[in-house]
Amino acid sequence: MNYKKYKDIFFKGERKEISFSLFKNSILNDYKLARISREASILGRKEVLNGKAKFGIFGDGKEIPQLAMAKVFKNGDIRSGYYRDQTFMMAIGVLTVKNFFSQLYANSNLKEEPTSSGRMMTSHFGTRFLNKDGSWKELVKCKNSSADISSTAAQMPRLLGLAQASKIYKQLNNLNITHKKFSNNGNEIAFGTIGNASISEGLFWETLNAAAVLQIPIIISIWDDEYGISVPNKYQFPKKNISDLLYGFHRNKSEKGIEIIEVNGSDYITLIQKYMLAEKIARYEHVPVIIHITKLTQPQGHSTSSSHERYKSKIRLEWEIKNDGIKKFRNWILNFEYEKDKKFKIATVCCLDKIDFEAKEYVKNEQNKAWEDFKKPINKIRQEVLYIFQKINNSCLDYGKKWIKVHIKNNINKLNNYTNFYTKRSIFSMVRKFLYLSYKVKSKHKEFLKKWIEKKYNKEQEDYSSHLYSISRNSHKKVKEIFPLYNLKDNIFVDGRVILRENFDKLLEMYPDLIIFGEDVGKMGDVNQGLEGLQKKYGKIRIFDTGIRESTIIGQAIGLAMRGLRPIVEIQYIDYILYALQIMSDDLACLHYRTKGGQKAPVIIRTRGHRLEGIWHSGSPMGGILNYLRGILILVPRNMVKAAGFYNTLLSSDDPALVIECLNGYRIKEKLPYNLGIFKTPIGVIEVTRNGKDVTIVTYGSTWRIVNEAAEELDKMNIYVEIIDVQSLLPFDYKKNIVKSLKKTNRLLIVDEDVPGGASAYILQKILDEQKGYYYLDSPPETITAKEHRPPYGSDGDYFSKPSVENIVEKVLKMINNN
Repeated sequence: MNYKKYKDIFFKGERKEISFSLFKNSILNDYKLARISREASILGRKEVLNGKAKFGIFGDGKEIPQLAMAKVFKNGDIRSGYYRDQTFMMAIGVLTVKNFFSQLYANSNLKEEPTSSGRMMTSHFGTRFLNKDGSWKELVKCKNSSADISSTAAQMPRLLGLAQASKIYKQLNNLNITHKKFSNNGNEIAFGTIGNASISEGLFWETLNAAAVLQIPIIISIWDDEYGISVPNKYQFPKKNISDLLYGFHRNKSEKGIEIIEVNGSDYITLIQKYMLAEKIARYEHVPVIIHITKLTQPQGHSTSSSHERYKSKIRLEWEIKNDGIKKFRNWILNFEYEKDKKFKIATVCCLDKIDFEAKEYVKNEQNKAWEDFKKPINKIRQEVLYIFQKINNSCLDYGKKWIKVHIKNNINKLNNYTNFYTKRSIFSMVRKFLYLSYKVKSKHKEFLKKWIEKKYNKEQEDYSSHLYSISRNSHKKVKEIFPLYNLKDNIFVDGRVILRENFDKLLEMYPDLIIFGEDVGKMGDVNQGLEGLQKKYGKIRIFDTGIRESTIIGQAIGLAMRGLRPIVEIQYIDYILYALQIMSDDLACLHYRTKGGQKAPVIIRTRGHRLEGIWHSGSPMGGILNYLRGILILVPRNMVKAAGFYNTLLSSDDPALVIECLNGYRIKEKLPYNLGIFKTPIGVIEVTRNGKDVTIVTYGSTWRIVNEAAEELDKMNIYVEIIDVQSLLPFDYKKNIVKSLKKTNRLLIVDEDVPGGASAYILQKILDEQKGYYYLDSPPETITAKEHRPPYGSDGDYFSKPSVENIVEKVLKMINNN
């Protein structure tokens, strides 16, 4: 290919006249970056194998297509990727080699490791969307990457929302001023990357199907090196070629779909051409594009966990050496001639050898800097402990025990010999072991050591455990309670669903960036008509139906929220949360934590459950939800006024949340407040809904009504129960008010619809352990739960499977009578 034709491809639309010097430099810069990335992979593996890092997974073999992809990635664009994209991240200027190694060593200094402060393993990339105070940066002026996750194909669902946000911004012109940080009239592309084997996952196909339906600006790159860990493609797909497998989604003149492009991963020029074509289709036509990158290699195998020589044939290994992308790129450079004039070659062998050498030296130097920066704070801790132990050693007469002097000297020797391989863990463990072994000994130096480690330990907890929830000024903790107000003259009682509908109507009016979607949400107004008529009023862009695909519905919401919109997304029944639990757990729940406050997605998930009949519509998987979804607020309102108050609170805050509405509450009459959209239910605050002196009953959601019926029965026997509605399970009773009730009643009963040992065990731990409630009990705490099986169909099945009024009355009588 001659220079003129290449210039038209490479610099199209950028410059009219391109000098050969500029053209040559652009090629050599790409070659140098490819070499730097490769050397980082090679050295990274060595650092793991020599024990300086825990695990390594690298992007070697994918360098050339990632350089091409980077050329069409503009400010405002956003990546949702795969843990092999280091070359791309370096090429767009958001990852340095030093950052790369700082992450490999798990450096907890955010300045050195800005993706996650050492919380995510190597090659899990992301950029910072938020300022230190939790406010949004101007994403439209940055090259952005959402935070990676290890679960294969789980980066795909959020890709939908990241791309759909562009379409929404293009359609809702009123957001162009208020949301200019997030979009330039919807011209941004969402770039997804995935390995060939990961497309076996259902999440990929669900995402692809939804993208084709939505027609949104996505470019998905499939890095195909023909293996998934040790498993070749022939065990992954029924067809030899992935592009053939995808062909049913291909768009044509009469039907919408996706564009599919296949290209050899070592063909530098064609890769650039194809990415430019993909960009044009995605950015300007809003059509999803898949670029299937073939004939890629994986020079070091899947990861440091195993050697690819164990599962690849000799022929395959030889093929990979011969077809290495960088080697092919090097040969292309050496064979390039400008109109057959040897004076205008891009580079000689000597020139490229020099680049290779410089790249290797550069990577080694940056690795050394990263390692030294990683060791500095640990060395400081080591020196502080060494100083204290030496003080103790010099005053061992205070201890009066010979073994302590020997123990201290051993510790001093260990600390003095720590030159290269040590961790904070080893030092803290040493100190704590000394403290508990000498617990009977009193000494001023030991007391000093205790205070030292307490202070240091709290500091490290901040490094490793902070930011599970928002700490911004919009945190749910900072939203003040506003009570619902009622017109005393007009006692208006309506169905609970009407309260929700009227409140959602007000919220849609107040928040122009509020988007509501899910199955049956649009035209039907949800299965219980809580959104009845609102699509007609606010349009199909803001309230819309989706296909039956819970995982990508949640992913869609995550992507939209990451780009500044406020989605309320519906999962029809709580039982169906299980379809989406992996995405909610692996992505949404830990997003703010795993980026140490660098990214957030304030998604509101609306669902309903409890007290319906049938195995698949009456479940209560609360124990699983509570354990898997730390990082998401779990709210359990007892009626629709409380639910509406939660939605109002959540839209004033920036934490993700799951709101579980009472399935049997939509037709129950409630009084209609007049301050709709304004009143706010506090989060993490219990409510005492009935005062009593004999037994404290703690419950939530639909069982609250049953507990109240039981309380009426017990009243007739002069037994007065105090009923506490916890209202939110995550967080739980911030002010620790439940224990105040126990001080009065001295008895505790928890009523819950989950299986035995589920949410009831969680509530018990909170009350007895954290609130020290066991000090005030005169009898053992009791629980009433559902049976271990799911409730069978019919009213009788419900009665014999879940807590009933009679169950509660009988249990309280036994507690009162101590039998």
